[in-house]
Amino acid sequence: MKDRKPSGIKSWPVDDRPRERLLRRGPQALTDAELIAILLRVGVKGKNAVELARQILQHFGSLQTLAEAPLAALLDIKGLKGAKVAQLAASMEIARRVRMPDSRERILVKSTKDALEYAKTRLSGLGEEHFRCLFLNRRGAMIEDCLLATGTVNQSRPSIRAIIVRALQVNASAIIAMHNHPSGKAEASESDKLFTQDLLGAIKPIGIKLLDHLIVASGTVLSFTESGLMDEISLTV
Repeated sequence: MKDRKPSGIKSWPVDDRPRERLLRRGPQALTDAELIAILLRVGVKGKNAVELARQILQHFGSLQTLAEAPLAALLDIKGLKGAKVAQLAASMEIARRVRMPDSRERILVKSTKDALEYAKTRLSGLGEEHFRCLFLNRRGAMIEDCLLATGTVNQSRPSIRAIIVRALQVNASAIIAMHNHPSGKAEASESDKLFTQDLLGAIKPIGIKLLDHLIVASGTVLSFTESGLMDEISLTV
């Protein structure tokens, strides 16, 4: 029977240590747990970083589920303190952002299709609801993609005043609102419709256009404009 490796990774043979093996053979050579262990850097009492990483993966079931987990779920894991959670969350967000275009200044939103593709990339796979606004200039070039609120369905609506203030600050000519339904369907609730109506009514008098409100869920996107909801709401404003 082989002797069990000592718990501390520093006591392992150099060729077995995840960080050294990554540098020698590349990140593709490591398991999911070993990659997470490198992010964690150190373990906790009674568990080295690899063992803690395996525990985290076992808890969430997969790397994908871990990537979609909200911060609160990570903080609930025994042994994960603020610094470790921050490191994991930062790495997952970096992975998400590398899928985005490399320069926001070159992003043009000329059609509903452009907006749908952007929203799907930006909001898919999140564990909590995020509400963002895209602020565009007259040519349809993105000036800013701004995260305005996060939380549960009833808590993630930003103030309309905050949206207007930001639009005026960046001199936006148009806005596209977007949010996700993490565990629901890409359907507009009454709350979504009322918010869109209020936002449209608030920005219309100051000459800023609301081009669309997008809802992302389960890999699909609902467009208020494409579905005709925006036309219905416009008649009431």
